[in-house]
Amino acid sequence: MGTAQRVLVIGDIEIARLACTSLTRHGSEVTHLFQPSENELRLALTVEPHAVAVLVRSDVTALRYALLVEHLRPRIRLVVMLFDRTVADQLLKTVPNCQVTSPADISVPAIIGACLDTAVLAVDVRGRPARVLVETADGVTADVWRADPLPRRLARAFTRQFRSHDLTSRILLTGLAGLSITLLLEWLLAVLVLHQPAVAAFYSATRVVATVGPSESHPAPGWYLVLSGVGMLLTIGYGALFTAGIVNRFLSDRSIDIIGPRTLPTRDHVVVVGLGQVGLRLCMALRCLRIPVLAVERDPRATNLRLAKAAGIPVLIAHAEDREVLGRLSLHRARAFAAMGADDLDNVEAAIAALALVPDLRVVMRAGDHTVITETRSLFPIGDVCDISAMTAQAVAAGVNGSAADFVYPYGGKLVTHPPAESMPGTGGHPVSRCDCPAPSPV
Repeated sequence: MGTAQRVLVIGDIEIARLACTSLTRHGSEVTHLFQPSENELRLALTVEPHAVAVLVRSDVTALRYALLVEHLRPRIRLVVMLFDRTVADQLLKTVPNCQVTSPADISVPAIIGACLDTAVLAVDVRGRPARVLVETADGVTADVWRADPLPRRLARAFTRQFRSHDLTSRILLTGLAGLSITLLLEWLLAVLVLHQPAVAAFYSATRVVATVGPSESHPAPGWYLVLSGVGMLLTIGYGALFTAGIVNRFLSDRSIDIIGPRTLPTRDHVVVVGLGQVGLRLCMALRCLRIPVLAVERDPRATNLRLAKAAGIPVLIAHAEDREVLGRLSLHRARAFAAMGADDLDNVEAAIAALALVPDLRVVMRAGDHTVITETRSLFPIGDVCDISAMTAQAVAAGVNGSAADFVYPYGGKLVTHPPAESMPGTGGHPVSRCDCPAPSPV
């Protein structure tokens, strides 16, 4: 029997503990350091391991550990977890022997599959066209992703325009509707009663809307003058509402538009709760597939709001556990509800609230990190559970063994890497097992 490979795992998060467990189960000799100092890391690398996995929450800390490991043991097999793609690209240029993985990149294809259908295992959005992995009687087959027909997409885009989502948008649309109705009625009266040409009638109607007064070039009955006067008085109020709405929207940091691509979707959409790294990547991947998406984020100062706005993703700033908020999301016509927040309990709460409104709604939850939720399979009656920590740990374990995993998806009770890693089988019946290393003291 060959000598077991030695692996050094650095990190105090759940992914590191799961990776430690997976590597140990498959015969590796693992040394697990939580937050090592430079001297501790130097001591751990005295005997050169076969590979080092850096699994920490901060990209800056991960970068520091990776560069230090490369300095102490040049050209060692190195697997680093990073969220920021810019940092990842720079690290790959500096350390070519490094393999960078991200929980978002690893898990999003499987999350998309869970949002679409029970038979869809994952959707690989990296290629053009995207590829769909489907579970069949013969195993797993790959097919080309086919977006909805163009007429259906155009109909969806049309029905989502001019919809209010908050008090400011309601004020603006109320003022705009009042001005438009007044203009139309005045134009019709000028054409039908005063028998003016269409262009002259439009000019006369705009005078009323602008509170200048009706045109005096044509004699008008008294009731018409009274009606025009009432229209001018109403226009003052409508104009004030419209102006207030316009000014407020220009001065505020808008995350949802009234017209355009960043409007509230009304059908065939996916509601994504939580705009962290996983939530943002999920939204962007769904847009690449031409699937309408709506993000819900509770923090108005969230870091990824700016990126979501630049990507054309509508973001509703609200609490997804609020039934009133959920009632504005058109859940009864949605494809799926994906709770991707950082806190597992918040995801469960949001999922239960959504199911209370729409019992047959397809729900996908991110779970597995919270200490209370020790067995994610207990949540299956609520919705499909995506254990992102276990998926990332499986990809890390494959990388340590020399295989580069693009993403991971559940199949047959196991977590399977894509492309398949021959030297690293699935996690079997222990998707959330943890290593026996003592947990670090809570901060």
